[in-house]
Amino acid sequence: MHSRRIGDVEVSAIGLGAMPMSIEGRPDEERSLATIHAALDAGVTLIDTADAYHRDADEVGHNETLIAKALASHDRGGDVLVATKGGHLRPGDGSWTLDGSPGHLKKACEDSLRRLGVEAIGLYQFHRPDPHVPYAESVGAVRDLLDEGKIRMAGISNADPEQIRQADEILGGRLVSVQNQFSPAFRSSEPELRLCDELGIAFLPWSPLGGISKAGGLGSGHTPFARIAEAHGVSPQRVCLAWMLAKSPAVVPIPGASRPETIRDSLAATDLDLTTEELAELDAA
Repeated sequence: MHSRRIGDVEVSAIGLGAMPMSIEGRPDEERSLATIHAALDAGVTLIDTADAYHRDADEVGHNETLIAKALASHDRGGDVLVATKGGHLRPGDGSWTLDGSPGHLKKACEDSLRRLGVEAIGLYQFHRPDPHVPYAESVGAVRDLLDEGKIRMAGISNADPEQIRQADEILGGRLVSVQNQFSPAFRSSEPELRLCDELGIAFLPWSPLGGISKAGGLGSGHTPFARIAEAHGVSPQRVCLAWMLAKSPAVVPIPGASRPETIRDSLAATDLDLTTEELAELDAA
């Protein structure tokens, strides 16, 4: 498995996005554990989660608990950087709400620590800006958690370039990651990707393959991905991730998976070399 860096930690060049294993349409626990173990067996050392990755109102942190169980039952579980997030909530009716208040974020972090069973969270990210709370106050809470040693590294998610610069300043130059949506069909985070590359901050694309609603597909509108995949004898998803990796050494995709074979296919993208011409065609797609 090829590697990249988040802060001072070396991680697998592709991580596992664990959200599909806890929200609507999730598989049973046995298959979820098998999926996480397959990722570990293949060399994954980065798993992305959040306290809001759950389905019902009374199961906050379902995904974190699942990951903790999977890591505890695998001999390579201790090698994994778990990245979790706070600031989003799910009332249980399928909707997503926000709470970026410092009090909520600090309590959310304490709860995540308990569920993950660790003394300090490897990477803690502010999940999404809350329009009712000044951004500086939310990031300030993350800074406090960092200073208190409750988290080892700090990141932000769903941020624009101005927020990235502001967060890095508030954190005293210690911002290590930005997790934004980025995929062939959603490229509006290109400016954030370029800024992260410039600043040496890891850029973690979420839903890199287009999201659960696409059933893992890239859609009929992205025929260059399918054509290049056919030429290489691989899946369009693998081409997509290889294309992302080629964009910058700062990029660490976190494709979601809920089946062992899905994450294995995604991880194989680290060994797929695309030509300059192919990359240019995909950039223009």
